[in-house]
Amino acid sequence: MPILLLVIILGIVEGLTEYLPVSSTGHLILATELLGYDADKWALFNIAIQPGAILAIVVLYWRTFIDVLIGLSKRDPSSFAFVRNLLVAFIPAVVIGLAIGDYIELLLGNAIVVAWSLIIGGFAILLIERVAKPTDHGGVANVTFRHSVGIGLIQCLAMIPGVSRSGATILGAMAMGVDRKTAAEFSFFLAVPTLTGATALQLYKHGATMEPGMTAWILLGSLVSFIVAVVVVKAFVAIIQRYGFAPFAWYRIVAGSAALVWLALR
Repeated sequence: MPILLLVIILGIVEGLTEYLPVSSTGHLILATELLGYDADKWALFNIAIQPGAILAIVVLYWRTFIDVLIGLSKRDPSSFAFVRNLLVAFIPAVVIGLAIGDYIELLLGNAIVVAWSLIIGGFAILLIERVAKPTDHGGVANVTFRHSVGIGLIQCLAMIPGVSRSGATILGAMAMGVDRKTAAEFSFFLAVPTLTGATALQLYKHGATMEPGMTAWILLGSLVSFIVAVVVVKAFVAIIQRYGFAPFAWYRIVAGSAALVWLALR
């Protein structure tokens, strides 16, 4: 398969899965393996195209970001609470990521870990959907400090490929009583510092080892992921408010099971 086509496919996969509770990293690893490429060699690319998905959130929620900036200049308490909640939730990922980041990197090419994480995560989603009793919080700024800390800690589970950062944060928030819409938006906004930090760290650590021409592929993959993510995020919020997360849970279980069978037979 031509590299150009691979880059476009991986960009589509990133845009489709980054904000869905199905694990973008896991899908990128499986897609790379399925298409016959070494997932380890494409691990940096898979992380480096995340800015496209980040930009999608900035574009879609630009009014929210502007309002928060204006509010900060006017010392608005809700704007400070918005920023505080995201920073508090972001800190655990920084601490744990720096502490065990090298070990986590060893898992980024392990398709078997991804497959099992998809299956286990699918059943976890079904369980949380059944037992969670969320109440309306009215937005990210109204999430409590304690819940923000909890969401940040839960997000760290997504360092395991296949767990899903968005799935962990959204379902974790719901388990603590946060409503679906607020939980989803908290996950979206938290993705901005989290994915930016992860991308910057990986480029700092491994940027010098990139193959010639990889920068151009990363820019193209980021552009594709941005376009796809803009469409997906809009649809995702509508889907979860109407149908919940069960469709994504069953998808994870089926996809993970199919991946295990394929990995065993190849």
